[in-house]
Parts: sequence; C-alpha cells; structure tokens
Amino acid sequence: MTDIRRSPLDAVHRELGAKMVPFGGWDMPLSYPEGTLAEHRACRHGAVVFDVSHLGTVRVSGPGAFPTLQRALTNDLGRIAPGRAQYTHLLDPDDASVLDDIIVWWVDAESFDVMPNASNTARVTDALAEEAAAAGAAEVEASDVTAERAVLAVQGPHARERLAAVSPEAAAVARFTVARVPWRDTVFTVAGTGYTGEDGVELAVPANHAAALWHEVVDAGVVPAGLGARDTLRLESGLPLHGHELGPGITTLQANLGWVVAWDKGPFRGRDALEAERATGPARRLRGLVTDGRRPPREGSPVLSGSEVVGEVTSGNFAPELGHGVALAFLPPDAVEGDELVVDVRGTSLRARVVALPFVTKR
Repeated sequence: MTDIRRSPLDAVHRELGAKMVPFGGWDMPLSYPEGTLAEHRACRHGAVVFDVSHLGTVRVSGPGAFPTLQRALTNDLGRIAPGRAQYTHLLDPDDASVLDDIIVWWVDAESFDVMPNASNTARVTDALAEEAAAAGAAEVEASDVTAERAVLAVQGPHARERLAAVSPEAAAVARFTVARVPWRDTVFTVAGTGYTGEDGVELAVPANHAAALWHEVVDAGVVPAGLGARDTLRLESGLPLHGHELGPGITTLQANLGWVVAWDKGPFRGRDALEAERATGPARRLRGLVTDGRRPPREGSPVLSGSEVVGEVTSGNFAPELGHGVALAFLPPDAVEGDELVVDVRGTSLRARVVALPFVTKR
C-alpha cells in the first residue's frame, strides 16, 4: 500500500477538531465540529476556506509547453492567454474515456500549472511526457510540485470582501484569471477558480507559509470547511466528480461537457475515438434528477422507467439549499426535462423527475 500523504495544513486541521478521512491517497478533513450542513450554508451565504492541497500541481514549462498541452488536452489554450485559467479534459487515446478533468493555470508565457485530481497526478505527468515526445517538443519540463505548496480555496458570496483584509491583490483576481501575488516575504499564485458554484479564488502558497495564511484567512471571518461540504456544494451546482461522472468508460460527450472539446484546433489525445462517438451519438447522457422528501438517492441506485432499469445514479445527496434529494445519473439520450422516473434506494422507491442543471443557480 502507498503511504498516506498529509497536507501542509494537517496539524491545523487536527487542532481545529476536524474529522480526518482518507481521500485519493491523502488524509484530509471531511468536516469540522460545526458539521457539513453548517459549512455548506456558510459557503452559500458567507465565505469558507477549503484545504484542497490534495489536488495535484504539475508544472509544465519551457518553449515546448504550449504545443505539448495542446496535443494532450481537449480544450484550446489558443482561446485564452497567459494570466488565464481553463477547464479541460485528458482522454484515454483508445476509447476517449476521461482519464482526468483538469484546470490549467497559464501563469506566464512558458509556464503552466496543470491541476489534476488527487490520485491522477502521476497519470497526467506520464501522459504529458508521451505527448511531448509525440509533438517533438524537446524543450519542455513537466514536474510534480504538489509537495512544495498548499492550496486554499476561499469560496462564497462574501469570499472576496473577507479575503481583502488579508490580501487585497488576491481578492481582486477575477474569475478564471491567474496572478502572482506578493504576501509577507513570499509570493503565491492565485486563480479565480473553484468547485462550489460560488464566486471565489484558489491560492497556491508555498508549504511553509500555508498555516500562517490559513490563520489570517480564518481570522478575517472565513469559516473552515471540509470535503463533505465541498461535495454537497458541487453536487447542488451540477459539477462532475472524477470517479463518479467522469472516469473509465465515461466520455466527455456522455457527461454533457462537449464545450471543453476544441474540434477546430487539430490533433489531441483521444480525438479519433471521441469523433467516432460524436458521429454516432453517445449511448447515454448525464442528467439531473430531483426527488421528493429528504431521503436522498445514493450512488449506484438503479433508475427505472416503469419496470425497466434505464440508468444508474452516479452521485446523490440531500440538497441543503433545496430541502430535498438531488442526483446525477446517466440516462438514455432521449431522456428530457420533466420525465418522471423512479430511483430504487435499497428497495425503497423514490419518485424522481429529470431537471436542468445546475440544481442551484449561482447567485
């Protein structure tokens, strides 16, 4: 077994009484003493800070960085510029499964921070090395710098105003913009990104400064929140999670994320397989379901139309902002908003209705 990894903020979480759980090879806070529901509501109506240091950072640099990433990833970096961020996918070259969904921070002309999911960093690094060789890009370096930094996600409608008391420059970084910001005797990278459906920024700070920054952010009135709230927030916002709505056997088109594919940019990893699926149409598509009452659908629950199983829940939970259950599920491509279905949760039938995503619209 691989040794469990710990965030640079591990001691801080334990001092706060966090419930720690294994996640993607890391020991991370699930919740703090106030609980997931309180943390969820604090993000929707105030401001919270998550430790998301379990996310990887692969630093890709050199003159060959741009062509390597263009060949490796589905989206087109030519649509943005240095100082911007972009959501994109890395595909399996054989069947176009989503090996990972990634945020790329374009830090400066020849330097990119590629942000994989927790357990996928080595896979992404290997894929980038393969594509660098295929592109003939000798002057490119892809190195895993995850251990050198911590990442704090400050999210919520009041995130910027409270963060401004700590760093006005960081608070001013706009949505999907990337900047290097001085703080005390260091510099950290800030991106206007997040995974909650709320406004906010993510701060990549040198590991030895992480605790000091965390304490200043919390002292400014930002509530610590764990991965439990991060999951309920992303689900309410209809955001996919790798290993649930993305992963082996699941393509970008099945997940209704075709907007991250730049068909006009030339070759990219997995393009041929994805084009073949585009020509025939995906056999299933990700849809949103709402259920009556507080009992939520759960991952793996069958979805039925009459007596026929037509799909399966990939993520389900109680939606605190709505007061009832919500779920993401893969359904036949002809399923449309308003369709009435049933979710079988361990023998209990929950009435469900297909709805548009997101479940909770960003304010």
